[in-house]
Amino acid sequence: MNLDPNSSLVTGKGISLGEAFGMGGETVVIGLSIVFGVLLILMIVLYLFGVIFNKKPKTATTPAQETVPEPEVQAEVVEEDEEELIAVLTAAIAASLNTSTYNLQIKSYRRVPTKRPAWNNAGLRETIGNRF
Repeated sequence: MNLDPNSSLVTGKGISLGEAFGMGGETVVIGLSIVFGVLLILMIVLYLFGVIFNKKPKTATTPAQETVPEPEVQAEVVEEDEEELIAVLTAAIAASLNTSTYNLQIKSYRRVPTKRPAWNNAGLRETIGNRF
C-alpha cells in the first residue's frame, strides 16, 4: 500500500462511493470491536478483583433465629376518641414486625416532634396536599 500524498486512499480521488463506504464500515467495525473487547477485558478483571478480594469468612454454625421483643409504644393521650388511632398504630407495628395484632398491646402513644424547620414542614404539607 502506497501512502504518498497523491494516493487515492489519502486524497479520496479515484475511489467510488461504494469503496468509500466499505472502508468506513471496516473502520467502524474495527473501532467497535476494540471498544467492546476492552470493556469485556475490564469486566473480567473487575469480576476477578471481586472474587479475590471479597472473601467472606465462613461460619461453622448457622446463627439461631433471634426473637423480636414486643414493643411498647409510650405516649400521651390527646383525644377522647382514640380507639381508631390505636387500631392503626397496632396494625402498623404488627405489619413492620411480621406478627399478629393479638401479640401486641399499646399502652400509650405520643407524637414525636420533628426536627425539621418550619419552611420544610410547610413545603411537605403543600406537596402532600397537591397529590391528594
